[in-house]
Amino acid sequence: MNTDTHAAHADHHHDDNSHGSLSTYLLGFVLSVVLTAIPFWLVMSGALPSKQITALVIMAFAVVQIVVHMIYFLHMNTKSENGWSMMALIFTIVMVVIALSGSLWVMSHLNSNMMPIHQMTGMK
Repeated sequence: MNTDTHAAHADHHHDDNSHGSLSTYLLGFVLSVVLTAIPFWLVMSGALPSKQITALVIMAFAVVQIVVHMIYFLHMNTKSENGWSMMALIFTIVMVVIALSGSLWVMSHLNSNMMPIHQMTGMK
């Protein structure tokens, strides 16, 4: 391996933009703690009027926390790995949306599609 190739290879792995500093890790940690504490407080205090609104707010906080983790801890951006990490991010977002919406749809219809208890007692 010649010297120019080795230097370019070393610069690629030690790029200051690809790795975080202590301050960015601490900022990510503080944001993660806050984004966990607020939904916990919302549930424990009952600050919001309905369970549905509380669930939607908690999911919004969860999405923001996923983005915080990806930016501050996984260092995902449009420039890293020639955009492939952004494609992985988009794929992850699509999968999370499908999983969350499917789970919420199943849970919301579960009660109405279950057999009532008074019909089950007559089946003996």
